[in-house]
Amino acid sequence: MGTVTPLPLGRPSQVGFDRIELTRILDLYGRMVAAGHWKDYAIQLDVDSAIFAAFRRAAERPEFRIEKRPALRNRQGMWALIGEAGAILKRGHELGPVLAPVERRLMKLVD
Repeated sequence: MGTVTPLPLGRPSQVGFDRIELTRILDLYGRMVAAGHWKDYAIQLDVDSAIFAAFRRAAERPEFRIEKRPALRNRQGMWALIGEAGAILKRGHELGPVLAPVERRLMKLVD
């Protein structure tokens, strides 16, 4: 018999969105585009965070950033909604409640 080599148990090389999370975020993005409010988006994947940024125009700062930071999972929650000025608008353990302020704004845009 050969020797058994253990798999490395270190941190992953980068944080990303899983399929369900990305589907939920892109669904909201698509509805905001259909309402004529957002025009562009960017995704940034780093070692400690994954960020989805939504823009009104491509040349501006993002209107909203949706950040996933797994290191904060056990504290205030790994999800954060950050406004254009950099203020944290909502933080939580689940994605749905964090996206609620943007979805409420969408309801006002559609009415």
